[in-house]
Amino acid sequence: MRSLAAAAYLCLLLPIVLATVNFNTCLQQVRNGEWGLIGGTDNSGHPVSNISTATAITYDLCLVACGSGSEPFVWNIFSQQFSAWLLPYLALVSQLPFGAQNRLDNLVSMLLTMGSPTLAAYSLVLTVLNGRWIAQRFAHLRYPNVGHAVNILSSLQQSSFHVTTDEALLASLIILPDNDEWWSELVSWLDYVHTSTWSISAVASILWVIIAYIFTVIDSFSGVVTSSTLNANGQAVGSIFLWLLPIVVGWLQLSPLSDTAKVQQAMERANNIAHVAGDGKDGKPVPASDVSTKRAISLPKGTGEIHCDEQCTAPIYNYARFLPWALAVETVYYAFREASERADSHQTVSGGAWIKGDRNDKICAENRRGSLTQVAAYVKPTFRPAMDHDKPRSRWGPGVVSRFLLATILAFCLTWGSIGAAILVAFFTPTKGIACRSGSYLLYGIMSTIVWMLLVTSSVLAHYSTFTVSFKGRYMHTKATRTAGVLSIVCRRLGKILATINAIWIVLVCLFQFGSFFDRCWCNSSVFYLGKRAAYNVIDVGLEDVAALNEPWIAGVGLASGCAVLFLVVVNLLINPALPD
Repeated sequence: MRSLAAAAYLCLLLPIVLATVNFNTCLQQVRNGEWGLIGGTDNSGHPVSNISTATAITYDLCLVACGSGSEPFVWNIFSQQFSAWLLPYLALVSQLPFGAQNRLDNLVSMLLTMGSPTLAAYSLVLTVLNGRWIAQRFAHLRYPNVGHAVNILSSLQQSSFHVTTDEALLASLIILPDNDEWWSELVSWLDYVHTSTWSISAVASILWVIIAYIFTVIDSFSGVVTSSTLNANGQAVGSIFLWLLPIVVGWLQLSPLSDTAKVQQAMERANNIAHVAGDGKDGKPVPASDVSTKRAISLPKGTGEIHCDEQCTAPIYNYARFLPWALAVETVYYAFREASERADSHQTVSGGAWIKGDRNDKICAENRRGSLTQVAAYVKPTFRPAMDHDKPRSRWGPGVVSRFLLATILAFCLTWGSIGAAILVAFFTPTKGIACRSGSYLLYGIMSTIVWMLLVTSSVLAHYSTFTVSFKGRYMHTKATRTAGVLSIVCRRLGKILATINAIWIVLVCLFQFGSFFDRCWCNSSVFYLGKRAAYNVIDVGLEDVAALNEPWIAGVGLASGCAVLFLVVVNLLINPALPD
């Protein structure tokens, strides 16, 4: 049996070995006239009068003289290029924030990041913009716990939370002084969960990528370049993965709350000490647990197939929570706004005389006490037709379009800056044009954008599916909302499948390049770009050709590095806004 297995293995291996070519030997045979006197060209594709001076050959002659196979696999070249260009980035992937409930969700989040850097950058920028927006939204309010509310709501971007206004739950949480402990304790418990993700391993991985990139770029410019090393060079690979560096650094700076179990535990502990205004004559607050299991702010454990991505706490899924998060924040904001404006007018909850506070407690606790009916009425909006903010509330949330556009622009800048740099380097590598390497990078970028479009569309459709009445926590779907829900599921699943394929594809492309799989007549001749008749394969790379590569290589390094630095600069300008007092 072993001999049969060995024979079968050799039978499979033999065609591969026989199919390999040696372009240097092939060119020498062409120069010797063994394949005729026609088909030799210079490195610009112009026919040469003397076949012995040819440095390149036409695609047709390449197939005849060299064959359709690839150059043989050379371990030294493969290992050197793989360890220098690709391995540091693969190690950096481990520093991405995960924290989902199961390993499969963590794996999917990693594949989404690798398969769509556009989506990864978009979710990161969206998280930063949301944090800045909520701080500005609440900045003018003067009411106890406003700063805590901004801190909590911003931290819960990685969680799908629900706001309940029924039974004066939200009003009681905001108004009653008995709930001050709820806000302060939840901030403390979330800060405990919000442990910094910076570690020695994270710093080491980042430094490894930066130093390896700098050293390999210098080596690629100063080293000896031959035809075989030129086509296997990882210059483009270093650029196409450079987007990963600012993504990892950005998430490390944000330190998102992605640990599902700990966030759920912190919320449950806080809700155990929540109070609700009493409906008796004295209006004495009672523990919320004595009234019902509902809470003003809670983390639902199941929302159905349409909204399942909102439950995944990995930060890359922030794109799915964007719209419902904005609406939930707006609900809390309106309640705080009404309470703040009434407090500014010295209106007490109970309707009695206003008691002046002190330096430590600007709004006296007695001004914030009242019955259940009074507390509920205190946060109901008053009619002010002259004020813009009293227009009917949008179901999409305020300012979502501007944040969406800015996040999209920055995501495209980072993604296509790094991928475009890789395409630029591969395009100008002889033979110039869109070929196997540059075409593969272009396909990766296009697929990344398509995945982003599908998943963002899925989140919009999922949000639209909620535009209907609900009964006992379940949506009573109309035909339109049901159709939107089905399309949302289709777009989400298709997007994840394409992201998985794209992630595997880009790794295989790098391995193919390092292993000389692309070093064949069809790829080296840029047949796709030039056409069969005009295609030619540059084999003998001269000093002039190497010198001509410096400009596109420098441009590629500058484009990828510049976009990565610009992305990080913008993120750092927007991150950590000042919280309201």
